[in-house]
This record gives sequence, structure tokens and C-alpha cells, in this order.
Amino acid sequence: MPDNVSHVIADLLLAWYDANARLLPWRAPPGTPPPDPYRVWLSEVMLQQTQVAAVIPYFEKFTTRWPDFASLAAADDADVMSAWAGLGYYARARNLLAAARAVAGEHGGRLPEDEAALRKLPGFGAYTAAAVAAIAFGQRAVVVDGNVERVVTRLFAVVDPLPGAKPQIRALTDSITPDARAGDFAQAMMDLGATICTPRNPKCLLCPLAEPCAARRAGTPEAFPVKAKKAGRPVRFGTFFWLERDGSVLLVRRPSKGLLGGMRALPTGPWADSPPGLADAPVAADWTLRNAAIRHVFTHFELNAVLATATLARHIDAVDGEWWPIARLDEAGLPRLFAKAVEAMESEA
Repeated sequence: MPDNVSHVIADLLLAWYDANARLLPWRAPPGTPPPDPYRVWLSEVMLQQTQVAAVIPYFEKFTTRWPDFASLAAADDADVMSAWAGLGYYARARNLLAAARAVAGEHGGRLPEDEAALRKLPGFGAYTAAAVAAIAFGQRAVVVDGNVERVVTRLFAVVDPLPGAKPQIRALTDSITPDARAGDFAQAMMDLGATICTPRNPKCLLCPLAEPCAARRAGTPEAFPVKAKKAGRPVRFGTFFWLERDGSVLLVRRPSKGLLGGMRALPTGPWADSPPGLADAPVAADWTLRNAAIRHVFTHFELNAVLATATLARHIDAVDGEWWPIARLDEAGLPRLFAKAVEAMESEA
């Protein structure tokens, strides 16, 4: 792309951003010095696969409780995982702690400022490293998230389908990223995709890039980005075990590695290709299978679970886990999947 065209796109977008930037708790106003790198990093991790509106209350609670790298690095793993409950994609929380401890222990409590050094920290993929380098440190970096992909594929009418088109999209984004105000440019692209260049019914009449946009000129903005057909999502089955004793229910910690790692949960056997029934109950008891069906969609599969319940009339020392008061289950930090099981029990009460 000719330099003059790329400069026009950047200038148009930054002028729009100066007047229309979203006010978010982790941002600095357009054209002002970069915000606290800790807050930028934390927000970027939370925003992965999660909507802004859902992130804001979590961000505010986290930064009140753990306002910097040192405090987060010293936090108890279980406390952080409980505070994260509801945001999903729990590997992000584990990487969050690991990165905070690396920054506190190896970098004097300060994030490195360049992409290459950031990529060496836990949880810093290409996107996060570029976003933090640009937004927190003002460095020129090519920042591409889902919103940016949509804007760029429409701007240039990229006909190759995702995910194969990602290298081309990155190169095109690079071609329009300015040397100055790279952080504002990245956030402007995100805001444009979130508020104007939306997946459906894009507001082309309000778009600052309407004139150079190839998809708008063709009258087909919603045709982009082109996506390859998805394979069907596999289905797995499981049984959740609700074991009561004296007004409490048995909770366990899931293994630190793997899906929902380190989170409190109801006991459950392996998630299999066919319904496992009661084979993996945590103790021998008079188990009853309830009618409640619990469905939860993960990124790579769908889980269909049933709920089995039992009550212990006596104390059993051999049970692994912790007895949590049923009246205070909202304080346990259960992932959404297991919160659905609690709701199923409440609906039958």
C-alpha cells in the first residue's frame, strides 16, 4: 500500500478516536502518556475471549485487592482462582499468577518494554505482547485481535478465509500502523470494531474509514471476514456428585493442570464419550440420579452432565476435599459449569 494511503487511514482513524474513544478503567485518554503497564496487562488478559462489560467489575475488584505486580505475586493461588471464577478460560488466571511472580522476582516489579522480552513471560502470546508494548509503552507494534481482523478484512476485502488469512491480515495491519501513537491506533481499531464495524449491521455511514473501505464500496461488508466451515463440536458426558453432610456439600480442587485447573468444583469422574453413570462416585453412598441436565459448551467440545445426590448421616474421614456450607456456596468461587449444578439443586429444592 502506498505510504500516503496508509497515512490517510491512520490519520482518519486517530481523529475519530480522539473524539469517540471509549472510557475504560484501564485506559489513558487519547494523546496522553501511557497508562500503568500493570493495568494494561491485566485488562488484556481479562479481555481475551470476554466482553468488555463483563470484564469491568472483575478488573475493578482485582485492582482494588491486588493493585500491582508485587501484591498479585504474593497472592494465594486459591484466592486468585476464586476471584477469577466466572471469567472462564482459567489457564489465563494461572498464567496471570505465573507472570506476576516472574515480573516481581526477575524484573524488579516492572514489565519489560519490548515485545521480544514480553513474549518470554507466561501467558504472553503474540497479541498480548504487542498490545502491552503499544498501549503501555508507546512502542510501534502490530496489534491484531478479533475486532482488528474484522476491520482489516473489510477495509481490504480479504477473500481468503480465516484462519488461513491471519498472516495476510497481520501484514495489512502492519502496513497501516503508524510509528507515532501506535497504542492509540491499536485501541482505535478495537473501538471501531466493537462499536461501528460490528459483525452484523455495521454502521458504515458513521465509519471514519468508509471512503477507503473496499467492502463498503462493494456493498458487502458483512461478507467479511470470510470464515472456513467449522467441524462439528464433539460431545462428552459426565456425572457431577452432590454429597451433603450437616448442611455442607463436598467440594474438591481440580488438578492444577488441565481444564478448570486449580478451581473448586463438585466431584466428577472423567468426561467420556458415553454417560458414565455412578462409576466414579467419591464415596459409597445411596446415590440418586436427578432429572436435571447440565449442558456447558467449551471451546472444543460440549459437555452434557447429570447430577447425582446423596446425604451422609455420619462423618467419614477418608473423603478427599472440603465441606463447604451450602448457604455460602456463592463464596466458593465455583466456575460457571459447577454453578449451573448448584442452580439445578436450588430449582429442585
